[in-house]
Amino acid sequence: MVATDPNWAEQVTAIATAVGAIGLLGAIIAAIFAGQQVAEARQSRQAVLAADFFRRWDDHDLVETRRLVGQFRSRDELAAAFRRYIADNSAEAFVLYRELDYFNLIKLLLGRTLVARWEMWQPSIAAMPGDGYPMFGGLVEKMRAALTAPTP
Repeated sequence: MVATDPNWAEQVTAIATAVGAIGLLGAIIAAIFAGQQVAEARQSRQAVLAADFFRRWDDHDLVETRRLVGQFRSRDELAAAFRRYIADNSAEAFVLYRELDYFNLIKLLLGRTLVARWEMWQPSIAAMPGDGYPMFGGLVEKMRAALTAPTP
């Protein structure tokens, strides 16, 4: 009579296959979980970055800069004073540089991301009735120009 029970090789193969399947399932679950963690970490970083921008805008140094800028009646008056400050290597020049550096930092950190997000959303926005999000589109146009402009 032929034995119908599995031999030891078949049993080991079945156990190894089951362990492998469980391991593969665990790896898939871990990959999904890791993907969610990466997305949450990205959102957290973006929230921290936004909060930092708001905090810096109201920080003493930038408030001092905005007060100094506010003393000038026109942009031409500001430009003339700024040229003078730079020529004299005065502290006011460095105070005014703070605001320029702040906005340059925004361009460096958010510029390409802003354009990429617009490109992602643009077909959906175009499908909306009316002129959806014109400020977003305008900001992207300006950012594209700033990113492609040669640096002085």
